[in-house]
Amino acid sequence: MSAITYIDRIVDVEQVLRKKSVLLLGPRLTGKSSLIRHTLKHARIYNLLDNDVFVKLSRQPSRMREELTRQDKVVVIDEIQKLPALLDEAQLLIEERGVRFLLTGSSARKLRRAGVNLLGGRARTINLHPFVSRELSDLDLMRVLRFGSLPPVYFSDEPQAEIADYTGTYLREEIAAEGLTRNIPAFSRFLEVAALCNGQQINFTKISNDAQVARSTVQEYFEILKDTLLAHELPAWQKTFKRKPVQVHKFYFFDIGVAHCLKGVGDLKEKSPEFGAAFESFIFHELKAYVDYKSGMSKNALCYWRSKSGFEVDFILNDAVAIEVKAGRNVSLQELKGLRAIAEERKFKHLICVSLEPQKRMVGAIEILPWRQFLERLWADDLRV
Repeated sequence: MSAITYIDRIVDVEQVLRKKSVLLLGPRLTGKSSLIRHTLKHARIYNLLDNDVFVKLSRQPSRMREELTRQDKVVVIDEIQKLPALLDEAQLLIEERGVRFLLTGSSARKLRRAGVNLLGGRARTINLHPFVSRELSDLDLMRVLRFGSLPPVYFSDEPQAEIADYTGTYLREEIAAEGLTRNIPAFSRFLEVAALCNGQQINFTKISNDAQVARSTVQEYFEILKDTLLAHELPAWQKTFKRKPVQVHKFYFFDIGVAHCLKGVGDLKEKSPEFGAAFESFIFHELKAYVDYKSGMSKNALCYWRSKSGFEVDFILNDAVAIEVKAGRNVSLQELKGLRAIAEERKFKHLICVSLEPQKRMVGAIEILPWRQFLERLWADDLRV
């Protein structure tokens, strides 16, 4: 892999830590450790992936309290889900000494299952995503659509091998090592079938039949993917009156490259169905990261809409922006039928079609935007209402 120059991330943990502790969650290789090394150079760090550190603190969690001095105002515990008992020690130090903690983890599942204290509101939870366009000065769209934007993959000389190692090692072996599932062959079959449904409505029965596992097991596996932030649910928007909406959620893998690797996608060619699906996933990831990174946005600020009569809009942002994604260089009027249908509700400040067209144009109240211009406006908060 080529040498990686550190890229500044949108998440400013240093600023948040001035006010309260932080629980930084994200799948492996999204850049949590790099973010810590480059922004908290003087913090005391306990890395629970280091076996010596793990053994020491698992035998005596109170040892952390004994080791900290008055100068230790910010403390990092990396991969906190490996030793949830340390959260009690962290709360004690927050209350008695005013220490602020940055706790990182790749799974909230073990924390919840252990029934441990999640610091009682004393920490802000931030989800770290792979790179987004605002973090990359000259984003290579085709590279992202094919291989995703995990930092080590995006900058790799061999992205195909890198993403294959990630899906093979992490999605199967490490999830098993965490004790999240014991039936790895069944989970592997589920992953491959689930990848084929990326960006689609969730049909537990169909996935159960295709993966040859029980429907209840499929539901449990989806919960594992969500709890480890490997997949995100996109709820159905329900606030239309003229047309009855569906209620079934969609789901997306957290990274396009992971979904492609699981599906066995080879070359990605423009105008192919795979290209269109990848382009939609790319815009989803940008919107999802935007919602997670911007303070004051609710968990349900991003939805999709589909009427029972078949009209659909890919994304609804904050009840005020309707967004359709089309991977074409000449969007037709027919491709705007979903936006035109939802416009009848008279609820939206912006009706936008994100496309590969080179110039912005207007079709009635609908803005057809080049994808770069849309993302620039998104991250500049020009669409926030």
